[in-house]
Amino acid sequence: MLKRNYIFTNETLSTMENMNSIICKSCKQPGAGNYCSNCGQTLSIKRISFKTLIKEVIHFFTHLDKGILYTIKQLIKNPGRMQLAYIEGDRNKHQKPFAMYFVCATLIGLILYWINILLATYYQAGNAGEEFFFHKYMVAFLLLAIPFSSLITYLFFFSSKFYFSEIGVMQLYTVSMFFLIVIAANLLRLIWPQLETRYIELPAIVIYNTITFVNFFTGAKWKIVVKSILCSTIFFLAVTYLQDFIVENYSH
Repeated sequence: MLKRNYIFTNETLSTMENMNSIICKSCKQPGAGNYCSNCGQTLSIKRISFKTLIKEVIHFFTHLDKGILYTIKQLIKNPGRMQLAYIEGDRNKHQKPFAMYFVCATLIGLILYWINILLATYYQAGNAGEEFFFHKYMVAFLLLAIPFSSLITYLFFFSSKFYFSEIGVMQLYTVSMFFLIVIAANLLRLIWPQLETRYIELPAIVIYNTITFVNFFTGAKWKIVVKSILCSTIFFLAVTYLQDFIVENYSH
């Protein structure tokens, strides 16, 4: 039997490749298979149906292996260790620090604003000054919170191995959890409208911050605990004092 040798030109090979390739809708590059080798986008695009939306919702709540909910879970289970792992390079699964902070900052601004409106509407217990503060000054207030908290922490732990920027990343995650703690405490006001939430917020923040710092920093545990309590107390009191000052003087 004669053995045939086939010779393909570059143009022929290119044509054969193009016949089997799909143009990616995202990066416009040719690809083959299920996913684009250039950007990772799914090559097989289907129409969005109600069934597709249901699958997305189910997938969101059953595959919490990355993103913001995974990050929150790790911040609750492993405070300090999660931030340390991120700084040391384990970053793929976690929500980026600035994105995490701005999501939580947006949540606290909106939720506290609407809690005050609900209290004023249904319980006659809301604070008009706080409502004005959350509406007008909350964004600038939250933007200043991170450099302030990072500076306090950096000064107390100046001898640690971490750069100021790394302390900043740790604080972005930690203060994000502070916001969630404050949200949880203020939601209780919908049940007990006259509740003074600061008596819940301060101890909860001090405890969380202490656990975070003990797991994050190295050295004598008692020194870290003392410094942590001082850092979180100074931050909380400064923030609440500034908020009260703005409400009393600029909300009229």
